[in-house]
Amino acid sequence: MLDVLLACDSYTAAVTVLLVLVLLYWVFEVHYFARTFWCAATCRLFKKYVHVLDTTSYSSACLTTDVDFLLFHMNNSRYLREVDFARTEFYTRTGLWRAIRDKGGLPVQGGTTIRYRKFIRTFSMYSISSRIVYWDKDSVYMEHRFVSRGDDFVNAIVHCRQRVINCDVEQLMGELLAKHAKENPGNQEAPRLKPECPLEIHHWMQANLVSSANLRNGN
Repeated sequence: MLDVLLACDSYTAAVTVLLVLVLLYWVFEVHYFARTFWCAATCRLFKKYVHVLDTTSYSSACLTTDVDFLLFHMNNSRYLREVDFARTEFYTRTGLWRAIRDKGGLPVQGGTTIRYRKFIRTFSMYSISSRIVYWDKDSVYMEHRFVSRGDDFVNAIVHCRQRVINCDVEQLMGELLAKHAKENPGNQEAPRLKPECPLEIHHWMQANLVSSANLRNGN
C-alpha cells in the first residue's frame, strides 16, 4: 500500500487516503476504538494507580454526535457507550484488566441496568464516577454515576455485571487487596475488605435469576 502511494502524485495519494479513511469509518466505528485507545494510553502515561476499591472519575461532554432527534440532550443509548470509556479508565488505573488477563480471564458484559434522572444537555460537561460495589466468584458488579459539572447532580446511575470468564473473581480480588496491603505496609488505614452487597444489587441479581429461569422454561 505504501509503495503504491509513493508512486502516485499528491492528488491521487490524497484521494486514496481519503477513500481508505471513509472505508474504515464505514466498516468500523473508528471513533469508538480511537477513544478507547486514547483513554487507555492517557491513563497509563499520565494518571496514577489507584486502589481497586477506589472511585475513578472520567470526564466527558455531550457533543452533537451524542444527541437524539430532539437535538438538545444526550441520546439514551450514548450513556452506555460512555460507560465503556469510564470502565476502560477504571480497569487500567486499578490494574484490574492486567490482573484478569494474567490469569487467562476475560471480562464480558453480563447485564446492565440504568436509571435516568435528568437529561444531559448538548455541550454540557459531566463526569462518570466508577467503582466496584460487590463481587462474587463469577462476576464484578460496578456502579457508574453521571454527574453534572457545577451542581454535582447525578443525572443517571448505571449498574453493570462484568462476568469474568476462566477466572475465580473471589480469588482475584483477594489477591489484589492483599497486594495493595503488602505494597503499603505503613498505611495506618483499616484494611480494605469486600463490601457488603448493596440492597439494589441484591434485588437486581434476584431479578436476573428469575429472568434466566423463565428463559430456560421457554417463557
